[in-house]
Amino acid sequence: MNEMGETLDAVLADATARLERAARDRRSAMHVPVVGTADGDLRMMVLRACEPGLSRLRFHTDARSPKALTIGSGSPVSVLAFDAEAKVQLRLRGTGRIELRGPQADAAWAAATAFARRCYLAEAAPGTPADTALSGLPEAVEGLMPSEEQLLPARDNFAVLLIELQHLDWLYLAHDGHRRAQFARGAEGWQGTWVVP
Repeated sequence: MNEMGETLDAVLADATARLERAARDRRSAMHVPVVGTADGDLRMMVLRACEPGLSRLRFHTDARSPKALTIGSGSPVSVLAFDAEAKVQLRLRGTGRIELRGPQADAAWAAATAFARRCYLAEAAPGTPADTALSGLPEAVEGLMPSEEQLLPARDNFAVLLIELQHLDWLYLAHDGHRRAQFARGAEGWQGTWVVP
């Protein structure tokens, strides 16, 4: 059996390390996991942060998006990440909330590049019908790096999705037999058990 799955502690450490790396390395297989909301909608999102102890994940979103409206100040959210080369799948569930202002959102906005912040200059909300294929960006910044002054209106559309994690399902696909563990986070931290794959 692979060393990463010999003990429940090793499994939890493996999952944590994978998500921490995914948040800082855009080449990581888990950098863009699938995020699901309570309405059954799914989308791929860039993982921006994984907090210590695998307590919370952070993603960026447009405050006008349907998912932001669905999640609001608290709603179930799920995350699915897969590393095909390592044959590891992570399924996570928790409570998501959208933060438009506050320490997390303000710090995330300040740390984002001008190119990333440009996305939030879109003149209409994500999902708004259009007559032709378009980015939604103002013509003045289409294909260009906007100035800090041009980016000022974008801040009103920027928000973070924060997911307080409560459940983790780890699956390792092995030729000699798959391995699976599940964890729940409570007052004493993560508690895990082996389960049949």
